[in-house]
Amino acid sequence: MSTANFEVSTQNHVLLSNFSVTSNALKEFSVNVTSGSLDITFSPASNSFAFLNALEVVSVPDALIVDGANTLDPSGTFQGMLSQALETVARVNMGGPIISSESDTLWRTWVNDQDFLVEKNLATNLSNVAAVTYVSGGSTPDIAPSTVYGTVTRMNSENDPNSNFNVTWEFTVDPRFQYLIRFHFCDIVSSGLNQLYFNVFIDSWSADSDVDLSTLMFNTLAAATYMDFVTPSNVRSKLRISIGPSNLHGTYPDAILNGLEIMKLNNSIGSLSGQASVPSNSSSKKKNDMVVGVTIGAVVAVVLAGVLYMLCRRKRRLARQGHSKTWIPLSINGETTHTMGSKCSNGTIASVNSNSEYRIPFGAVQEATNNFDEGWVIGIGGFGKVYKGVLSGGTRVAVKRGNPRSQQGLAEFQTEIEMLSQFRHRHLVSLIGYCDERNEMILIYEYMENGPLKSHLYGSGLPSLSWKQRLEICIGSARGLHYLHTGYAKAVIHRDVKSANILLDENLMAKVADFGLSKTGPEIDQTHVSTAVKGSFGYLDPEYFRRQQLTEKSDVYSFGVVLFEVLCARPVIDPSLPREMVNLAEWAMKWQKKGQLDQVIDSTLVGKIRPDSLRKFGETAEKCLADFGVDRPSMGDVLWNMEYALQLQESVLQVDPEENSTNMIGEISPQINNFSEVDANVSAQFETSSVDDLSGLSMSRVFSQLVKSEGR
Repeated sequence: MSTANFEVSTQNHVLLSNFSVTSNALKEFSVNVTSGSLDITFSPASNSFAFLNALEVVSVPDALIVDGANTLDPSGTFQGMLSQALETVARVNMGGPIISSESDTLWRTWVNDQDFLVEKNLATNLSNVAAVTYVSGGSTPDIAPSTVYGTVTRMNSENDPNSNFNVTWEFTVDPRFQYLIRFHFCDIVSSGLNQLYFNVFIDSWSADSDVDLSTLMFNTLAAATYMDFVTPSNVRSKLRISIGPSNLHGTYPDAILNGLEIMKLNNSIGSLSGQASVPSNSSSKKKNDMVVGVTIGAVVAVVLAGVLYMLCRRKRRLARQGHSKTWIPLSINGETTHTMGSKCSNGTIASVNSNSEYRIPFGAVQEATNNFDEGWVIGIGGFGKVYKGVLSGGTRVAVKRGNPRSQQGLAEFQTEIEMLSQFRHRHLVSLIGYCDERNEMILIYEYMENGPLKSHLYGSGLPSLSWKQRLEICIGSARGLHYLHTGYAKAVIHRDVKSANILLDENLMAKVADFGLSKTGPEIDQTHVSTAVKGSFGYLDPEYFRRQQLTEKSDVYSFGVVLFEVLCARPVIDPSLPREMVNLAEWAMKWQKKGQLDQVIDSTLVGKIRPDSLRKFGETAEKCLADFGVDRPSMGDVLWNMEYALQLQESVLQVDPEENSTNMIGEISPQINNFSEVDANVSAQFETSSVDDLSGLSMSRVFSQLVKSEGR
C-alpha cells in the first residue's frame, strides 16, 4: 500500500495530488456542497493504484464556517470562504487533554498543545470546565465543546508584574497557501470583568491587541467566543502563533488561549495540493478511476478516514448533535447497501433516509400539537418535551420534540427511528413517524392514554394499581423485552429499561418505549458488546458499569429493579431516606434474602398478595439482580415466572414442595388427574417462548405444565 500514488478530488476541488500513504493517515477536509450529491474521485497515477480504508461524511452547521473573516491587514477582510475547500492542519486543545471524536458533536479530535509549544516553561495550564457559558452572539458547542473552552494555556507570569514575554506555538505548514486561523477564547482565569488584557500574534503580524474578552462578550465572564483570521500566502514552512501581555498602562501581564484550529485554503485553481487542477468533467476521468458518490443535503462535511476525512457545510439545515459512528459497507456497484451483522458495524445500519416513508412534514406536526401548545405537554425527558397531538386523520399521537440543549442528540434520534421502523410488537410502542425539518428532531408515537408506569406507582396521586394489574404490566413489558432479545437475527439490547419507559394504554396494557440508547447484541462468536456505559442511575447493571461489556442480561438487571419498584411503589434512588434505604435494589434485596419481603411492599397491597405469588415474584427479582450476568435468568425465563406468579395469585394450585425455585417451569408440577382436560389450543400458549427456553427440562414436566391451562 505504501507504493500507491493517487489524486483525490471533488467536483470543484483537488484535495490531494501525488499522494502516497507512508503511515496511518487521517485527512480532514471541509467543502461547501451546493448540489444534491457529492462525488469524490480517486485517480491513480500512471502504473499505480488508489485505495481507501474508510469514508466519513459529516453534515455541519452553517455557522461553523461563514463567508467572511478578518485578515492580518487591519483595513481588509477576506470574503468568499464558502467557495473554498479547507484542509485541517491542526486542531488543538490548549492546556487540556486529547478530546476524542466521541466527545465532540461533529466527530472532531482535539490534540494537546504541548508538542507545539516553543518554550514550555513560559506557559502554565488551568482547567475549569464548569465555568464555561455559551451566550447568544458567541460560540456554540458545535464550534467547540466546553472541554476546549474549559481548559487554557496562559502566561506563566504569576507573582511577577514585570513579566514581558510571549507564549508561542509552532506548526508545520505548506508555504504555498493561505490559512484560516481560528482562536478559541474563554476567560476562566479572571475573578471579575475587565481584569485580563492581552495581544495575539500570527508570525510577526499583530492579529489583535489589547483584547478584553469580557467586553467582547457583552460583559459576561467565562463566555465562549472565537476569532477568525486569514493569513497572506505563507512563504515559510513554519507558522507561529503567539499570545502576550497588553501594553495598556496598569494591566497585569497575562494572556490566554483555550483552543486553536488551522485550516489550509485552496489556491486560485481550486487545489489544496500543488498545481493539480480540477478535472473538467466526468468524461475525462480515467478508466481505472474510483468514484465514491455520496447523496446528501445542501452543504456537508466529508471525512475520509484512513486516508481522508471531510467536513461539509450545510446551508439550509444545522447538523444534529451527538453523531453516532456507524460504518456501512461501500458498494462497488453504485448502490447503497444496508446490512445487519457486519463485523464493522455497531448495530442496525439503515439510514434515516431509508425510512423516508415515516417522515411527517413540520407543518403537520405543528397542526397536530396546536403549534406545540405548552398546555398540551404530557411529559419532559432527557430528549425534550412530549406533547399530545391529533393528526389530520384523527389519530391520537404523542410527539417528542428534541431540545437543542439536550445531551441526547442525533445518535438517539436515528437509533429510535431505525429500531422502531423495523419492529412491530403489541408490547413495543409503535413509531408513527418523525420530522427532521427546520433543525428539528421530532418523533411521533402512538398515544398511550395512561402514560408511564412510574406515575402509577408513586408521586402523581393516581389510583393505586392492584397486584393483578401490576403483574400483567410486568408480563407485558417482559414480553416486549423478550421479543427484542430473541425476535431478530441479532438480539437488540434496550439499555434503558425503567418504569418511566414502560407506557400504559387505555387498558393498562404495557408497552416498552424509548429506544434511543438501544444497541444490537454481540456477534454469534462473541459474548458481549464493548461500549461506553449508558443508562439510568439506579437501574444500571453493575457488571456493565464495571467492565463496559453489554449483554442482554444488562436489561434483565434493570428489569429486576423495575420489579422491586412495582412491588414497593417507591423511587429507585431516594436521597431523603436513611442511608440503608436510599437504593431500592439494595434495600429490597436485604429483605428478600431474610425472607421478609412482605415487610416492605406497597402499603396498598398489604394483605392482598398471596404468599406463593409474592415468593415467586421476589425470587425472580432476586435472580435478575445477581451480580454477574451469567447467573441471571433470560427474559424468557423471567416472563414464564411472572406468568406463573399471576397464576399463583389467581388460583390455588397443588404444587411440588420445591416450587419456590426460579428455574422457570422446570420445578412447576401441577397434579394431573385427567388427561382429557388437555386444551386443543394449548400449543398457542408457547408463542412467547423459544426452543432454548426448554433446555435442561424433562419433557414430562413441560407436558405436565401445559396440560392444565391454569398452570401456566
